[in-house]
Amino acid sequence: MEKNGKNPRGGEHVPVLLHETLQLLAPKAGQTIVDATIGLGGHSSAILEKISPGGLLIGLDRDATAIQKAMEILAGVTPVSAEYRLFHAHFSSIKEVLQECGVECVDGVLLDIGVSSMQIDNPERGFSFMAEGPLDMRMSPENGSLSAAQIVANLSEKDLADLIYKYGEERFSRRIAKSLVEARREKTIRTTTELAEIVRRSVRGSSPIDKATRTFQALRIAVNDELGELEQALGIIPGLLAPGGRLAVITFHSLEDRLVKKSFREWNHPGEYKILVKKPVTASAEEKRVNPRSRSAKLRVLERCQA
Repeated sequence: MEKNGKNPRGGEHVPVLLHETLQLLAPKAGQTIVDATIGLGGHSSAILEKISPGGLLIGLDRDATAIQKAMEILAGVTPVSAEYRLFHAHFSSIKEVLQECGVECVDGVLLDIGVSSMQIDNPERGFSFMAEGPLDMRMSPENGSLSAAQIVANLSEKDLADLIYKYGEERFSRRIAKSLVEARREKTIRTTTELAEIVRRSVRGSSPIDKATRTFQALRIAVNDELGELEQALGIIPGLLAPGGRLAVITFHSLEDRLVKKSFREWNHPGEYKILVKKPVTASAEEKRVNPRSRSAKLRVLERCQA
């Protein structure tokens, strides 16, 4: 559910499935590649080296802080003769960004879906139940969207239950929603730890993951319209690929992966597009050991045919 972690041996974050992504996206010198979820620039740093000399990397992220961090990181990459341009934009806006760059089609697009370590590890962003912070969860708070706290405070019990079940696949969604409504009658739920404790008390039995995980996932997806963004982008991006161009998508939970799988099947027509991997690529045992956040990652790749 998170897309990259800190390197336990020190240094910067670890981009998930880096080797596999580079192998399947296959960036080459002189190509134009879009990293539509640039995050902390882990994948982009490696892509930039591959498309030198003469290539163009276009980076997007809906999180303004991510764009600032990525700019700093890419500036520190070993000097390469490739250009890069970064945009504070949703990946569903990729067509408008390409028009601004004067680019009609591209050789590759990477979508690394989900919340990044930078967002998870900052309690002030409100994504994590591991440390107390405001119940926010907005990836781009400047756009005026509702925070997680506002959703919890205002949705009816039924709508809360439906949201938690739909986006979190949480079988105790009705019990959790009832507890949230009862708790908010006493006082407004303002922090991540308050929410997590209410959820944990509502979920029966033991679990290998924290009992608050699915509810936090559901709220984050709803706050940021993550599935709507992904569905919109998947309907646009394949049409922006040059012949031989590839779209690589890394997902972190079943809802995202099902959307990607369904979309790729709809685009998959002989002589037009083809799916490059029958089954999603997953992290190796070694990567899972070094970066536990890679355990749920799945990579799928679609290619536009050369015809």
